[in-house]
Amino acid sequence: MSDTEPHARPDSAGSARPRPQYGEYASPEEQRARIQQPAPEWQQPVTPAAPVVTEAADAGIHPAQPTASAPSVGAPVRPRMVDRVVTISLLLYGLFNVVTSFPSFLDYGAYAETMFAVLGLDVTLSDPAAGRPYGIAAAIVLALGWLATAAVSVWSLRRGRLTWWIPLAAGILFTFVTGVLMAIPLMSDPAVVAALLGTTGG
Repeated sequence: MSDTEPHARPDSAGSARPRPQYGEYASPEEQRARIQQPAPEWQQPVTPAAPVVTEAADAGIHPAQPTASAPSVGAPVRPRMVDRVVTISLLLYGLFNVVTSFPSFLDYGAYAETMFAVLGLDVTLSDPAAGRPYGIAAAIVLALGWLATAAVSVWSLRRGRLTWWIPLAAGILFTFVTGVLMAIPLMSDPAVVAALLGTTGG
């Protein structure tokens, strides 16, 4: 056998294979190292990324700036609690006013005498029964007004809105309406009008 003939070389499995004519077979360690680091001719060239930001800026398009973090969703507890307490207190006061006003509204004669005493008038209604329908109407308006105010206030409180002004404004409104209703019979009575004019003229 000549020197140029390949000689058998046992591999890692113990089997013999022909010796290469030129060079040597790579060992398993060399093969693994070769696989992990490929030859330069097999490496694909990395193309630089296109200047997207620069082109977008030239076109007048600017990247979105990071927005400020949103404030905490939870509202301050103390203002809500104060608003709730004030609202409930005003509703309770309105309910007390409605309940205590019913007797005087339903007894218009007693209401008229009280008003004459406050105004300092020495006069009597010509027809006390004529004022009873107005007293009943005033009581109904006051009761329905309080119920509507309470419903709107509860609806507003459940949505976390400022509510204390609702019963306050409603109380002023319905007190004015009932006052007008209760004053109509007084201002329609000739004796009361004469007494008022006499007091004003004197």
